[in-house]
Amino acid sequence: MATKASKKTTKRKPNAAFLKPVTPDDKLAAVVGAKPLPRTEIVSKIWAYIKKNGLQDKKEKTKINADDTLKALFDGKKQVTMFELNKHISNHLKA
Repeated sequence: MATKASKKTTKRKPNAAFLKPVTPDDKLAAVVGAKPLPRTEIVSKIWAYIKKNGLQDKKEKTKINADDTLKALFDGKKQVTMFELNKHISNHLKA
């Protein structure tokens, strides 16, 4: 009868770069507020804004339709994919 070797499970450590507070510029502050927040919290607040205002495309769920506030964040684009979202957010952050 063989016994299984017990594996030690280590808890995953969060990346400190994502938890470091960053300051949003004026355009991003219109959505998430002006106080410094970690990137993860900024993305969560933007998604809350998108869902609250029904801006996720009904047919293609991976696309976000921009209202006037988000258009300023998305460099004037009317629609971006969720995969482009972080790239556009990064342009509006100050370390």
